[in-house]
Amino acid sequence: MNAPLADLRILAVEQFGAGPWGTLQLADLGATVIKIEDPGSGGDVARYVPPYRRGEDSLYFESFNRGKRSISLDLRTTAGREVFEDLVAAVDVVACNLRGDKPEALGLTFQALRHRNPRIVCCSLSGFGRTGPRAAQPAYDPVLQALCGWMSLTGEPDGPPTKTGLSLVDFAAGYAMALTLLAAVWRARRDGVGGDCDLALQEVALSLLNYVGTWSASEGYEPARRGESSHPSIVPFQAFATADGWMTVACAKEKFWRSLCVGLELPELLEDERFIGFDGRERNRDALLAILRARFKQGSTSKWVATLTDLGVPCAAVNDVGAALADEQVRARAGIVSYEHPRLGEVAQFTSPMRVSGHELAATPAPARGEGTQALLEQLCGYSDEQILAARRAGAFGRERDS
Repeated sequence: MNAPLADLRILAVEQFGAGPWGTLQLADLGATVIKIEDPGSGGDVARYVPPYRRGEDSLYFESFNRGKRSISLDLRTTAGREVFEDLVAAVDVVACNLRGDKPEALGLTFQALRHRNPRIVCCSLSGFGRTGPRAAQPAYDPVLQALCGWMSLTGEPDGPPTKTGLSLVDFAAGYAMALTLLAAVWRARRDGVGGDCDLALQEVALSLLNYVGTWSASEGYEPARRGESSHPSIVPFQAFATADGWMTVACAKEKFWRSLCVGLELPELLEDERFIGFDGRERNRDALLAILRARFKQGSTSKWVATLTDLGVPCAAVNDVGAALADEQVRARAGIVSYEHPRLGEVAQFTSPMRVSGHELAATPAPARGEGTQALLEQLCGYSDEQILAARRAGAFGRERDS
């Protein structure tokens, strides 16, 4: 069977994290993703992020760009712009994750490109969107975590504001970009007219406040950090220290609460009026957690996880990354794939979580900067060797020492 997105072509004026993460999801599903890399700046800055770097290749770059193609193209030159517009005529999408004022300045909008392709979808992912007082401001994941209240919610109550351990604003925005882009392509193919997509990291981050944001906007709720990674209203739904480590338990249903009490051999809690129902356990949080903390401390993580898992209680050990990779479920579902990279050696990555019957991820290395320039221009635009040489001499691909 063909890959689900085998007929989708994307020009990606992208760098670093959020944008490349979004287009990676589409590449994993079979789309042709062509990175437009600026030869003057050495291409995507992710190529140079340490550690585990060899020249213009790094494991960081691999994590966001496997299976893509690369063209070195200087969009500031007339010749580079001409080549770019010829590519636009042969693709479905122009995606970028530049500052909000850059798509219009660089002519990466539907209005600027519709003359070459009336069905082109131009998708912009920026810190604050293309309009508003912050449109021209740069932004990165931790900046948005601070601005949108995430850091005020994360960490221990007496600790400093804390970012999440991963770049979750970037990753969530990449997923939102991929979904929005596909919706716009669907419409363009149905109606024959493309358009613009305008996504903002800020708005994605705010949307992920979800129920906490709804409580705050609707009722003036003032969220506070709670210890042990606990849920703001459901108890118990948090981490507990055991005799030899940490584990987490999530009793989001009454049946899980009942099974927890059985597994911990604390049946008396089921009869305690203080702890009946979600509301009761929330009102008497401190008293209940004192009992549970003491009980968890009396057994090992492995003991409690095994016991509670057998009873159907959602729970897990708090793993480090190495233990997470070694989990039996990851192995059973072939969650890690490996491929040989010409400069980095064997690279192991996670397979795509988006699984479609009849399609398996064929993991291939991220491209060297500009390595697909000639082949792609021949295949997509019908360029001859002479046309490519003329464009090169005109500076389309940067100066010789840059490209």
